[in-house]
Amino acid sequence: MSERSLAYDHGSAVGYHHARYEPMRRFLRVLMRILVATIVKVDKIEGVENIPARGPLILYSNHIAFIDPILIIHAVPRNIVPLAKVETYDYPVVGIFPRLWNVISVQRGEADRRALRACLQVLAAGEILWIAPEGTRRPALLEAKDGMAYLAAQTNAPLLPIAVDGTKGLPALPFSRRWKQPGVSLIFGRPFCFKPGLGRDDRAELTKMTTEAMYVLAGMLPPARRGVFSDLSQATRETIEWL
Repeated sequence: MSERSLAYDHGSAVGYHHARYEPMRRFLRVLMRILVATIVKVDKIEGVENIPARGPLILYSNHIAFIDPILIIHAVPRNIVPLAKVETYDYPVVGIFPRLWNVISVQRGEADRRALRACLQVLAAGEILWIAPEGTRRPALLEAKDGMAYLAAQTNAPLLPIAVDGTKGLPALPFSRRWKQPGVSLIFGRPFCFKPGLGRDDRAELTKMTTEAMYVLAGMLPPARRGVFSDLSQATRETIEWL
C-alpha cells in the first residue's frame, strides 16, 4: 500500500489521506475567517507569496499563544496539518477543533514514533506540516528539538520559517484594552532545504541543522523574541540551501 493511500487518524495512527479531511477543513476555514475578523486584531501578514503552490513543506515558527496555529492556518492559502500536544484534544470546547481538523497529537517528553510516522505520511502526500520546534509556548525562543530537522532529512521537504508576534492576550473582544495595543504580525520567510544527505544517520548533524534553522527564524524576530538565539553573530548556514 502506498503512503498516499493511507489514512491518518488520531486514535489509530494508520496514515494520512488528504482528501478525507478537506471538506471539513474548508468549512472550518470559513469559521476561522469570521473568528479572526471578529476577535483578533491583525496588523501585518507578509511573505505569503513565499509558500509554494504545491508539494510538501514544513512550516515552523515561534509559539507565543494558543491562537498562533489558528492564525497561521488562516493566513496560509493551502490547508496545513499542525502538530499539537496530545492534551489539546481534551481542552473543553477548544479541543473540538483539533479533532475536527485532525491535528497530529504529540506525546511530549518522549520519542513519539506514531506522530513521526504521521508527519512523514503527510509530507509523502505532498502536504504542509506546521511545527513549533521548541515543543511549548514561550515569549522568547528556547533550544529546539531535532524532530523538524529529522523530518526534513528523511523527506527532503523544504522548510519555511514564520515569525509570529503580537498574539499575547488574543483573542479579545473589539474595543477592549487589548485592541488598543499592537496586533498580530505574521512574517513568512524565505524557503530553504537542508543539503542532501545530511542528518540521516548523524545526531550531531541533526542538531546543527536545527540550530541553523532556528537562527534563520531568530533573525526575522524582534530582539526581545530571540531568546537563546539572540546572538546572531553565532549564526551559520553550512547545512542550508536557499530556494
